[in-house]
Amino acid sequence: MKVLNLIRWKNLVMIVLVQLLLKYALLAPFGVSVALDGLGITLLILATIAIAAAGNIINDIYDVVTDNINKPNKVIVGKTISEKTAYTIFITCNCIGIAVGFYISHSVGKSAFFTIFVLISALLYMYASYLKSIVLVGNILISILVATSILIVGLFELIPTITEFNRDIQITFFKLIMDYAVFAFMINLLREMVKDIEDIDGDYQTGIYTLPIAIGRERTRNIVIVLNSISLAILIFYAVSGFYKQPLMLIYFLGAVIGPLMYVGIKLFSAKTKQHFHHVSTLYKWIMLFGMLSLLGYAFIL
Repeated sequence: MKVLNLIRWKNLVMIVLVQLLLKYALLAPFGVSVALDGLGITLLILATIAIAAAGNIINDIYDVVTDNINKPNKVIVGKTISEKTAYTIFITCNCIGIAVGFYISHSVGKSAFFTIFVLISALLYMYASYLKSIVLVGNILISILVATSILIVGLFELIPTITEFNRDIQITFFKLIMDYAVFAFMINLLREMVKDIEDIDGDYQTGIYTLPIAIGRERTRNIVIVLNSISLAILIFYAVSGFYKQPLMLIYFLGAVIGPLMYVGIKLFSAKTKQHFHHVSTLYKWIMLFGMLSLLGYAFIL
């Protein structure tokens, strides 16, 4: 269990769920031309979560001092797992992810796609060791990588099978996957900024220069409120314009995504303590999950 906690297994399960939904709830029901069979999508998932697990481990290794201040009861490296063991698991996960990524890239005839896995692995290391200490850079980078875990399904499933005859339908579904990747980016960026407010004490003492440290907790909270409102407006427009003929999907989006996002906006106005911001951060995670679960509805509306 301590290893599962180290690799953040709950976050990895979320990645697995989303990639399976994209494959079997969005693409499979419509007979879209895809490059991966059951084994192929399994290998793509394995490569993705292996590299994501490695990123979680290296982040924990570099965050030992900070985490001992912000969340001492959840520190794993140096307590339940030694730093040496953590590094070994980190290297193993990276090797598995890159090796499987190399194989799956060649299997779909897109050898250049292999560089995606190498680049993500390198960026996760750079994030943990340096980039997260730069105002907003780390937040934006990790949110892009979260979005990439969604977009990568479209890259491997749809791009290799594009022909002159199916180009329009392939691009249509790729754009739909892109919409979900953008959604993941927006919600994760908001969550990362809220987490920075929550962890301001430990970050300040360990020299991590986040936005709340640069401009203050209150100003950062106000920026999150504005960005939350912008995201809310975008999602309302997307839901109404895209599902106005599909009342069930519209009701789902209003109740499971837009409603909770409005509630978060209200909570942010009164958020003051570490516990308040932790609550908001958790809500963003649930909003992300419910947004992705909407993929189950496309089989009934398209």
